[in-house]
Amino acid sequence: MRTLVIETSTTACSVALIEDGAVLARAHEVVGRGHAERLIPMTAELPNGGRADRILVDCGPGSFTGVRVGIAAARGLALGWGAEIAGFSSLPLIAAAGFADRLTDDIAVIMEGGHGEVFMQAFAADLSPRSDMVSLKPAAALAALAGRRAVGNGVRWLAALDAQFEGSLDLTEALPDAASAILLPASLTALAPSPIYGRAPDAKPSVPK
Repeated sequence: MRTLVIETSTTACSVALIEDGAVLARAHEVVGRGHAERLIPMTAELPNGGRADRILVDCGPGSFTGVRVGIAAARGLALGWGAEIAGFSSLPLIAAAGFADRLTDDIAVIMEGGHGEVFMQAFAADLSPRSDMVSLKPAAALAALAGRRAVGNGVRWLAALDAQFEGSLDLTEALPDAASAILLPASLTALAPSPIYGRAPDAKPSVPK
């Protein structure tokens, strides 16, 4: 089964075609807030316009807008192609790429979460969670690392505090890549295609007087 993977949870926008355990084609760009403009053209540039039997989309956590753009596009393409659709989380995706780069006992994924906080979750080498996902201030995330290696686009906030540790922390800045979905087990690619926000929404409905 050919699978189109869509990843838009950070400043990066990436797509990949996967079939029979191999990445057939991929594209990855750092677009900032330009996901809505680049995602469909990037997909169209893949072989056969990216058409696939199944679509996997990153549900977050991450950029609220980016996640919603990716899910909306995935739903539209699935409807038009009559394709299956499912989701995955950005956190184990980044962990999987981190373990593929260098195997360690565990990894703490640190992603930018907005409002001066980061999303954090630790994973074992088999991608089973070693902690729940939380949204923390960088100082609290740094304290919760407990010596773990950290990867993700949020580690820059921790690096700013690293001087007190004399550079002893193992921090790797990284953005998620759709092609890394090939590293995820089937159990982590079966989420409903709905946003994972990671924290409460900023806006609250008004209460009638």
